[in-house]
Amino acid sequence: MKHFKNILYLAEPGKDQTAALARAVSLAENNQARLTLLEIIEPPRSGILEGSRTLDALFTGASQRRMAALEALAEPYQERLDIAVKVRLGTPYLEAIREVLAENRDLVIKLANPEEGLLERFLRGTDLQLLRKCPCPVLVMSPQDKDNYRRILAAVDFDPWRAEPEETTALNRQILGLASSLALSDFADLHLAHSWEPLSPEMMRLWSDTEDAGEIAAQVNIEHLRHQEGFERLARQLRDWIGDETYDYLTPRLHLLQGSARETIPALAARMKFDLVIMGTVGRAGIPGAIIGNTAEAILGQLRCALLAVKPADFVTPVTLPE
Repeated sequence: MKHFKNILYLAEPGKDQTAALARAVSLAENNQARLTLLEIIEPPRSGILEGSRTLDALFTGASQRRMAALEALAEPYQERLDIAVKVRLGTPYLEAIREVLAENRDLVIKLANPEEGLLERFLRGTDLQLLRKCPCPVLVMSPQDKDNYRRILAAVDFDPWRAEPEETTALNRQILGLASSLALSDFADLHLAHSWEPLSPEMMRLWSDTEDAGEIAAQVNIEHLRHQEGFERLARQLRDWIGDETYDYLTPRLHLLQGSARETIPALAARMKFDLVIMGTVGRAGIPGAIIGNTAEAILGQLRCALLAVKPADFVTPVTLPE
């Protein structure tokens, strides 16, 4: 199952990118995709421009040096894959997204800072902006990433009390398709997680007009069963999407988690020592298939493994190409 055709790797100087680039090359080879290394140079502060040097002259010299460094980084893999290298000037997240738009990139790969946890790195401007605004999937790799992932977690969401909109099914299918493909290519264990949070007893009393603890417990059990049935139905859909033979080979393990997603998913990821978590991160208001906004960022901020962040196919980035 090939999901990517045009992969963009965001190179950043001062980091050991050996393992991350090896993973990017492997993904490109497995998907028969093009791979481009891009480094974005931020403009210097205005004080540096004092004297005879112009911004263009500074950028010309800097880009030549960085192009040479990128070519040296790519050189060990050039016999296996034709890797393009590019250097651009500007604000990193803006130029990265504009590169995605202009060249139809379908995956962005970025290395996390080695001295920071995910919480700190997602609060940094570039990473947070990419998470929110990049229209294609973003793979943020851990500096401790292995050559092959051993355990992959796909986090999915749905509302069992109403019919699934097409957007929900499409996003869950995208998440599960990516997870299955990566699990196959890496011979990894595949796990699926869905988190549900029952109404509090106080809310139950308010909305059901009952004080009976047994009746409240029965209502919680009914909700649990609805989520379990929905989760199992989604697993059956995955079997239909990837075929019986592939599904039986992967034999994904299902984790139905009771509680807030922002607490249960990071806790599961830490307890099971997952190497990669795949999840939807943004959607239109009212679309239950994505873990939206603050909840997604709260989950991401607690992870200590690689992350593949996915958006719905109809997501429109607010970033535009210059006219």
